[in-house]
Amino acid sequence: MPSFSLRSERLREAAAAKGDHSFYKIAKRTGIAESTLSRLRRGIASPAAETLLTLATTYGLSVEELVDQQAEVAA
Repeated sequence: MPSFSLRSERLREAAAAKGDHSFYKIAKRTGIAESTLSRLRRGIASPAAETLLTLATTYGLSVEELVDQQAEVAA
């Protein structure tokens, strides 16, 4: 099953266009915990659908613009 990771640079670009130049500001505008955004940015966690929808709606992006799909490697 594929996994997804947040394209944090794309999010930063879109957020900066709205004046949000830090993940703190993104957290304040979206209501998503800064710790969650940090884990997504570092690739420690995969974004939930609700999180992606919130970010996409807030910053005028599609969900596809916010994620990279990665194929899981079988062990």
